[in-house]
Amino acid sequence: MRINRTIALARFAIAAAVALPAAVHAQAGGKPDVTGTWSFAVQSDAGTGTPTVTLKQQGDSVSGHYSSQVLGERDFTGTFKNGKLEFSFSADVQGQQLSASFSGTMEGADAMKGSVDFGGLGSGTFTAKRQKP
Repeated sequence: MRINRTIALARFAIAAAVALPAAVHAQAGGKPDVTGTWSFAVQSDAGTGTPTVTLKQQGDSVSGHYSSQVLGERDFTGTFKNGKLEFSFSADVQGQQLSASFSGTMEGADAMKGSVDFGGLGSGTFTAKRQKP
């Protein structure tokens, strides 16, 4: 009986040792996913800001929500293809319509950086870090 238990434990250990590297490789080799809540740091001609951006990725399509003190609450759609995120939205700032367009690339699994254009009225850069749940 003890020998059968020892053999069963050995088989389990061997199966786990074989399966674990395969699971890690599949996860590491999978496509990057931007789904999550991100803390942005925006540097622009007009100053700085720290919006929170929530992203949901489905294939190459991205939907999300942008939240900041300057531009308010905005829903948007965009794309994430070949490691490049692009999204834009319109906002009313002091009675003037403004289009904000973000374009960035992943810098590891939980960071990205890129540029922002405010409809030709200004531009800047951003960095972002994924918030941990």
